[in-house]
Amino acid sequence: MSRAFVREDEGERWQPPAPRRAYRIVWRGHETQPPEVVRETDDLLDALRWLQTRDQRHLFELRDDHGVLLATAS
Repeated sequence: MSRAFVREDEGERWQPPAPRRAYRIVWRGHETQPPEVVRETDDLLDALRWLQTRDQRHLFELRDDHGVLLATAS
C-alpha cells in the first residue's frame, strides 16, 4: 500500500474531510472546556427539533456555517 494513503501515527487509510454543513449545534461546556460541535446538518428544522429535545441543563447553540448565532437552548 502506498504510504501516501496511510497515516503515519495510526496506520489508517486516509479519509477525505466531511463536507461542510449549513448548520451546526455547539455544546458550550464548562468555562474551562472549549465549545464542541455535537451535530451538523443542512436542515434548519431538523436542527431546531434536535435542540428542542435536549436536556435543558446544558447550553446548546445553533450556528450557521459562518458561525453566526441563530438560536440557543438552555
